[in-house]
Amino acid sequence: PTPPAPPSDASSPQDNAWCHLMSLETQVQLTQDFLTSHMAELTGLHQTTEAVSLPLQALLERLLFAPTTSSMPPADAEQFVSAPGLGPSAPHSKLPHPALPDVYDGDCKAGEHFLQSCITYIQLSGEAFILDAFKTAWVLSYKKAGQASTYALHIF
Repeated sequence: PTPPAPPSDASSPQDNAWCHLMSLETQVQLTQDFLTSHMAELTGLHQTTEAVSLPLQALLERLLFAPTTSSMPPADAEQFVSAPGLGPSAPHSKLPHPALPDVYDGDCKAGEHFLQSCITYIQLSGEAFILDAFKTAWVLSYKKAGQASTYALHIF
């Protein structure tokens, strides 16, 4: 149904109401256009975030399981952890506590050391890291300064 034509007398109360109604309809339309535009923008940002997060997660997982450069290769470390008295059934109070990694600030020179510290800790604390998401969250929790902090904030 088409709205009724505005009254011919411009100074009547009906004319004022008509003008107010038209103004409100215009504002509603502008608001809807604004929301539609921003929803499209948010959808695009969400898709971009998803597209970036998945490869980063895969890269982090690959880095966590990459061969180490320590004097004891991961296979030997696994034998050490599964040796009698040191396996998962051993009492936790008798297990040595691995050192926690230092806070990482994004410095490239410290990156390899940070990664090695994380890998060592995760390998020696395997029971605590049954899900990859736990590993990722734990590693990101040590990125508390500099560019690394900015990156971690975007992931969380």
